[in-house]
Amino acid sequence: MTILGIESSCDECAAAIVADGRRVASNVVATQIARHAAFDGVVPEIASRLHTEWIQDVVSKAIADAGIAEGAIDGVAVTARPGLAGSLLVGVSFAKAFAWSRGLPFIGVNHVLAHLYAPLLDDEVEYPFIGLIVSGGHTLICRADGFDDVTVLGTTIDDAIGEAFDKVAKHYGLGYPGGSAIDRLARAGDAAACDFPRPNLYKGEHRYDVSYSGLKTAAIRQLDQFWNPAYERNDANLAAAFERAAVDMLVSRLLRALDDTGIRTVVAGGGVAANTYLRSRLAGRAGLRVLFPPLSLCGDNAAMVAGLGYRMLERGDRDGLQLNASPRVAAFKRS
Repeated sequence: MTILGIESSCDECAAAIVADGRRVASNVVATQIARHAAFDGVVPEIASRLHTEWIQDVVSKAIADAGIAEGAIDGVAVTARPGLAGSLLVGVSFAKAFAWSRGLPFIGVNHVLAHLYAPLLDDEVEYPFIGLIVSGGHTLICRADGFDDVTVLGTTIDDAIGEAFDKVAKHYGLGYPGGSAIDRLARAGDAAACDFPRPNLYKGEHRYDVSYSGLKTAAIRQLDQFWNPAYERNDANLAAAFERAAVDMLVSRLLRALDDTGIRTVVAGGGVAANTYLRSRLAGRAGLRVLFPPLSLCGDNAAMVAGLGYRMLERGDRDGLQLNASPRVAAFKRS
């Protein structure tokens, strides 16, 4: 079954052709980074307008790059939740029209679950596994017993890890997008230059949860308090220290979940899954299999949407033309 995937949840306008949930025939991403860089963040109104202008050409290019005729497409999958409402509506509306006009089955997918599916486009994996979803909008540690059977074990109680990277980078003018700017700078820095505090979540049961608001405040408002005067105060050292604190906090919770469940496979997804230090912290651990997506599939893309959509359509799931976009997914909270 050959699926057209469409992704427009934020600022990337993307389309892809994927066969049988695994074979990526094309993967086109039209990035809006240059249009939002002046604001050091995504402007929702600009994002939705650009999606409207670009989506036809992006889908046409994905079909052409795959070397197939439109008649070879067997179904359409689109990100329907969560994300920016205006951006989601562009993709959902286009996908519904494309499917209806050609008599194709149509399915709306969850963007978060699609990120968790991204590594499975390249690798076979058996369930259950521990999922690590890390992006600008989500930080989740979960148990996956199927492609859409996920139990949240831990999450952030405030900022997502990618959001924390972006806000610190914006405050210090380190570059945009903030996560990739900090990753790049950190490679030339020394993480020992600053000893940021790690939050202790004493209230309630937070064994696998993380919190980034305090770390972000320490980096922005209290840097003098935590800086080691033996090190030069420069952007590279700041980036390395902040990156280490943010990632180590997350990895410590992930290792707890692995120890407590006895599961020895981790599947990571989301934009922060591209982070060099995160990958190095999990690489080569004895008895542990860790799957990361290729860098091209860490950020928002439509190949992961098409892959997950294939699994749902194969099972017999269908959406009607009444499907609407939803900016939030209430189910992704720790139970």
